[in-house]
Amino acid sequence: MNDFQAFGLSNRLLKSVESLGYTTPTPIQVQAIPHVLAGEDVLGLAQTGTGKTAAFGLPLIEQLCADRQRPEPKCARSLILAPTRELVNQIVDNLRQFSRHTDLRIATVVGGTSINNQRRNLHRGVDILVATPGRLLNLIEIKALRIDTVTFLVLDEADQMLDIGFIHDLRKIARFVGPARQTLLFSATMPKAIEDLSRAYQKDPVRVQVSAEGQTADNVRQSVHFVSQGDKAALLKRLLAEHPDSLSMVFARTKHGAEKLMKTLVAAGFDARSIHGNKSQGQRDTAIKAFRDGEARVLVATDVAARGIDIPGVSHVFVYDLPHVAESYVHRIGRTARAGAGGEAIAFCSPEERKCLRDIERLIGARVPVAGGRAEDAEAAPASRPARPGRPSGKRPDSHTTNKQRRPNRRRRAARKAA
Repeated sequence: MNDFQAFGLSNRLLKSVESLGYTTPTPIQVQAIPHVLAGEDVLGLAQTGTGKTAAFGLPLIEQLCADRQRPEPKCARSLILAPTRELVNQIVDNLRQFSRHTDLRIATVVGGTSINNQRRNLHRGVDILVATPGRLLNLIEIKALRIDTVTFLVLDEADQMLDIGFIHDLRKIARFVGPARQTLLFSATMPKAIEDLSRAYQKDPVRVQVSAEGQTADNVRQSVHFVSQGDKAALLKRLLAEHPDSLSMVFARTKHGAEKLMKTLVAAGFDARSIHGNKSQGQRDTAIKAFRDGEARVLVATDVAARGIDIPGVSHVFVYDLPHVAESYVHRIGRTARAGAGGEAIAFCSPEERKCLRDIERLIGARVPVAGGRAEDAEAAPASRPARPGRPSGKRPDSHTTNKQRRPNRRRRAARKAA
């Protein structure tokens, strides 16, 4: 198939596709769309940035328009589940572009925003509901939504939903959703938990796979710098200064670390924003918009945003802290080289993170080229901190003190943090 006409899509859908500049389907679209249009369950394995949203979105819209039914009040005809608010918003943006020549009603359900507004949006019913699992269950529990009418169900980035603890929510949702449905499950990786999830949700799914598990995009140039944890910030500032006009994403391990790093960059003169779990939905949306529009050139993020941001102009990804889960590295660097463009992924590896790097290289099946430092410096484990004189090694310094004796120390520590 060399264009979207070969799928047999309606003219109004083809008109939307053409206006978006889509000419040649991606491999995941070529493999998945015919099976979805045929009504089959699909288990798709593909890395981020391969066009999965169109792979399920186009045939979903085609089938909903052909059915000509209207949604019942407080009900959804189709449901798409995603792990993060950012990914939900990205999916909805794409679906609204695909369906611009239809009268389909599309709504979002995510945490961090007014549940009352979401109740009002669902009152008349919707054709397509895109949701995060937690808020979806909240609305079901207060009887603001029924999903037993759903005939088309999509679980997008399913492995990420499991990684961040949605497995129990997904099991609950499976009990509420109607049995007469077509189910699509897409994942960047396929651990055993995903296979178990597929068995719980799907019936004889067709498996489509366009890349090996853990494979990174060919047009991402990867490198690693071996550097101490304390020297990472200085190295990052130097590398960012070399590309002042580029859009760069920086991934930190923790919410506190991301916020602190962002403030360090701002103090050094960089126009940086941050996005993480401690930010409200409004703050996250504002930061992403500033980054997308080029108002901010650097976005510091935790893994909450690793799969939820689709900005083609991102040229550099800095993996400031190597992730403990190797698959997260693939998702992080997938934020660059979008839509066929090239990109660069630069990782920082401290001595404490050497094992993380080995796990990443084992997953992707290749050594990450060294751009700075020496690998052997990171081979050895960091030296243990010597015990203070007069104190037995391994014993907690306050193991013999009472809570009253410890309180002044806690107050002093709190005062130092507030200073």
